Amino acid sequence: MPPPLVTVTENGLYCPAGEFHIDPWRPVPTAVITHAHGDHLRYGSTRYLVAEPGVGIARHRLGMDHHPTPLKYGERLQLGATTVSLHPAGHILGSAQVRIEHKGQVWVVSGDYKRQPDPTCEPFEPLPCDVFISEATFALPVYQWQPTGEVVEEIFHWWQANRDRGLASVLFCYALGKAQRVLAELRAFTDETIYLHGAVNILTDVYRKEGVAMLPTMPVTGERKTDYRGALIIAPPSAAGTPWMRRFGDHSSGFCSGWMRVRGNRRRRGYDRGFVLSDHVDWPGLIDTFKATGARKILLTHGYSDALARYLNELGMAAGALETAYGDEEQQ
Repeated sequence: MPPPLVTVTENGLYCPAGEFHIDPWRPVPTAVITHAHGDHLRYGSTRYLVAEPGVGIARHRLGMDHHPTPLKYGERLQLGATTVSLHPAGHILGSAQVRIEHKGQVWVVSGDYKRQPDPTCEPFEPLPCDVFISEATFALPVYQWQPTGEVVEEIFHWWQANRDRGLASVLFCYALGKAQRVLAELRAFTDETIYLHGAVNILTDVYRKEGVAMLPTMPVTGERKTDYRGALIIAPPSAAGTPWMRRFGDHSSGFCSGWMRVRGNRRRRGYDRGFVLSDHVDWPGLIDTFKATGARKILLTHGYSDALARYLNELGMAAGALETAYGDEEQQ
């Protein structure tokens, strides 16, 4: 049996035949990046390879003194003894799966991905392979997503009902990816200007420079005299309960995350409403993806990886879990 193309080292996922790491959690000579969330793109490596649509985000996250090398989706590159290409993952703008080919073997490291349509990024591309490395963030049968349009319509009606009550609506969601997806999807219901927390505003500007169509936006400033009644404000979860919130006066709060599929999560977090919208693949999407790849082995990272591995083995699919330092940006 040939040696594995990807192993877990103290620096992260490593391809010995290609002499590169994938989303390393420590500085390395060559880092191939699946996407720009903080648990996958970390500062300090010498060389970064990034899917072309995500270069702007990577530069913002790493600092302008870094110059990531852009790769077009599907472009083939020789790294060591391997041929590497990046393919759409459907997670956020510029997210990619890493396809590695070496001596007749094909491995795919998917990073984080989703199967639902998203107007802010290229859709997930199923890739035939021998071994598929997948996330398992929502790998339980309870996590099944309703159509995105239905959830966004719920957000819109919640906002309008709050307006009728003279309240501001503060929607908490992750600053990179989720916020921009909501701004793009809401275009089906309104053309109104949305207020953004500074952390969301900066990243939204990066998306706009990449040509992503979203609602008009305005940053929330230090001016406390603005009347936010009836407005929709998008902010990261870290802003909840901080002095920054005082400027909105009476308001209703909502949280946009796949974790809202379980109602107890909303109650524990203290939000008025929970909206089930995730940038990760759900349970049926995981199973469909594994079948579409035709992989003879599935390796799982972070989330419910052990539980999913047991389930797949019971179905007769060879599966195992990999211990990694990746997390879940939806809870941040």
